[in-house]
Order: sequence, then structure tokens, then C-alpha cells
Amino acid sequence: MTEPQPTRRTALTLLGATAGALALAPEAAARPGRRDGGRTRVYLGAYTGGDTTHGIGVASADRNTGALRLEAVVPTPDPSFLALSPTGRVLYAVNETVEGRVSAFALNRDGTVRRSLGEAPSGGAHPCHLAVHPGGRHLFTANYTSGTVAVVALRPDGTPDGVTQVVRYTGSGPDPERQDGPHAHMVLPDPAGKRLFTVDLGTDTVHVHRFDPERGLLTDGTEARMPPGSGPRHLALHPSGRAVYVLGELDSTLTVCAYDGHRGALTPLATVPILPEDSDPIPSTAAEVLVSADGRFVYASNRGHDTVTVLAVDGPDGTGLRPVSHHPCGGSSPRHMALDPARRLLYVANQNSGTVTVLHRDPTSGALSPAAEPLAFPRAVCVLPVPAGRA
Repeated sequence: MTEPQPTRRTALTLLGATAGALALAPEAAARPGRRDGGRTRVYLGAYTGGDTTHGIGVASADRNTGALRLEAVVPTPDPSFLALSPTGRVLYAVNETVEGRVSAFALNRDGTVRRSLGEAPSGGAHPCHLAVHPGGRHLFTANYTSGTVAVVALRPDGTPDGVTQVVRYTGSGPDPERQDGPHAHMVLPDPAGKRLFTVDLGTDTVHVHRFDPERGLLTDGTEARMPPGSGPRHLALHPSGRAVYVLGELDSTLTVCAYDGHRGALTPLATVPILPEDSDPIPSTAAEVLVSADGRFVYASNRGHDTVTVLAVDGPDGTGLRPVSHHPCGGSSPRHMALDPARRLLYVANQNSGTVTVLHRDPTSGALSPAAEPLAFPRAVCVLPVPAGRA
């Protein structure tokens, strides 16, 4: 039986005692090189657990098989989530520590790391997610422990230039351990950059703020209440722009919401379980949700059950959702996952097994199957494949 999943508080305490299985590169900067037309750049986030040689993995992947090759490691504390600038020339990472920082790294044309651009406060403790505004002048952070969302200004070269605003949420939820107060877990700007979705696990709430890019400020918007105790963690937008899928970490569900882009308002419609009805009664928590580019399938990862659930989308607006299959993730505790640029492969970061697995995706059925050998990367928690030509 799979071991019970630790809470975030417990996990942060245990990280220092987790042994790594990979010899990590001691140097931060990778040398410039010629683009390899047969490979895709992939960045890996991880918890470092006090290991000063661990940090962001710089890997490449065969575009046909998905096989990963680690090329360098950029030391930085607990880079648990990564994001790329709109230009593709700057890589950002949260440093999920009590102090809470955001780090930036300049990239060479081939996607290797050229140098550090510096860091700035994240606006709260234990930042666990960040996203860059489409305009490239600001980024947003979700700070889990302090329950805050912050706006960080960026200089023209992408260097973090300080916090322009901190939004503090209030409230709690029915789970006394995980929902004792607000716990911001995700920030996501809409494609136009006019609004920001923020997901609060601690209060079972999704907020939709307006954003003023000239002043770098979020303003009051709307909020939508998710099922009590669901613990919303992440969300994903359907390509139609009319549906949003909110992942409940604590109850392993997806809540389908209609989205009114004119008002920036979410309306919950239905909640769908993502674990099989006959699944073993083991602790399992949901971690990541994403939508295929054609809008036909939604994927959700399950830690503890160690599977990826495939759900079919019904209707052109995306508001119909039903589970169709469940597939082994190839590791233990699949925290984050992402599709490759061609949308044929799914990369999964498995935290407990310290591996990044590669699954082939059938575009007709949505089904997943093993593709390439896993890559060993201790405490892997984020995977970011870069589209061709972005780096």
C-alpha cells in the first residue's frame, strides 16, 4: 500500500532528511551551445532540503521519444515552481522558504542558463506558485503559509524589481489542519492579462481580480466558493474561455465552473470525482490539472493513488466533464505535470520517488502509456517543457 502523503508543513520539515539519488552538478551556469533540432528544452523544479548543490534542473528531451537528459543543475533554494518570460529568455523560480523569494535567470538562445539576474521578496512565506503577466513587466506569486498573493515588478531585462502589492486573504475552512487560515496556492493571468485568477486552498475560494498593468496593482473583483473542505489547489481554463476546472486537493475532485469573461465571474456547475469508485481507501491528494490544446481532455494527478486521471470534455463550451480512464504515473506522488510542445507526451514530476516520467498521449482517446525511461531527479516537483523556438 502506498505510504500516506505528508502535509505541506510535514513535508517541509522532512525534506532535509530525504536522501538524493543523483549526483548534482556543482556549477550554476551552463555553457552556450548550438540548438539541437531534435531535442526540446525542459526545466525541472525541486525541493532542495538544505542541499546547496541542488536546485533547478536544466534538461533536454528527444522530441520523438520524450527521453530526458539532464545537462546541468542551477543551485537555488527550494525552486518548487518555475515559469518562463513571454520572450523565452528569462526563467523564474519561487524559492519556497520562510523568507519567500523569487529568483530570475537569464537564458542563452539554446535555453541553457547564462547567469543569475538576482532575486526579490515574494510577498509572503513559502511561495508555491508564480506566473508572469503576458506583458512581461510583472509577475504574480502565491504564498502558501502567509495566504497572500503578491505582484512583483520586473525591469526591462526581466530582473525582479520588488513587490508593488500584497493582497491578504482572510477566512478558514472545515479541515482544521489544512484550512486553519488562507493558503494561496495558484496564480494565473487570463490570456489577455486583464484579470488574475487566484486559488485559495485554505478558504475554499477562487478569486478573479482585475489587474492594472500601468500601476502594477490588483483591484477587487469576484470570488467563487468551491465545495466546503475541497481545498482548491490549481485550476485550468478550457480553450473556449467559457469553462474553468478547479482541482480540489483535499477531496480529489474537479469542480466545473462556467466563466463569464466580461464580468470575470465563475459559477460552479458540477463537481466530479477523479479517483476510481473502487480505489483503495488510502490517503490521496490531487495535485495538478491541465487541458489538452484541442479542449477534448482534462488531466489530473493523484498523489497517494499515484495515477493520472483522464476526463473527457463534453460540449463546445467545455462545461461537461466525465472521467474515462486512470493511468499509473510511473512514480510516487505525482505533484506536477505538463504536456510537451507537440502535445503528444506528458511529463510527470514525482516528488517521493525523485523521478520525472514520460507518458505517451493518444490524442484520440486521451489515454496514456509509458514512453521513455524515467529521469532521476531528487524531490522533483515541477516540470516545464519549453516550446520550440522560445529559448
